[in-house]
Amino acid sequence: MSVVIRLARAGTKKRPVYHVVAADSRFPRDGRFIERLGHFNPLLPKDSEARLKLDMDKVKAWLDKGAQPSDRVMRFLDAAGVKKREPRKNPIKAVPRKERKAQAEAAAKSA
Repeated sequence: MSVVIRLARAGTKKRPVYHVVAADSRFPRDGRFIERLGHFNPLLPKDSEARLKLDMDKVKAWLDKGAQPSDRVMRFLDAAGVKKREPRKNPIKAVPRKERKAQAEAAAKSA
């Protein structure tokens, strides 16, 4: 059983609120979970204290047990200083599509 720490959507239509949960990776996003670790409200201002609430003791306990955080939760943990997030390394995505296409054609001509 692989455990992930991820967001589960709650709230109403067009007014999302997310619960940070520890869940089995096979369970649906909004379905069954093992333990609730906090909540996240994206509608609040970014500088608001109530935007993100996490029980860090529970989060650290799950990380020690081998739980893997999702990308978004990893950003939260990196901001809190709990776990370091590795930067993504895909330099091709940073180049606009037209330029990538031109570079590919130039490489094909030279080869």
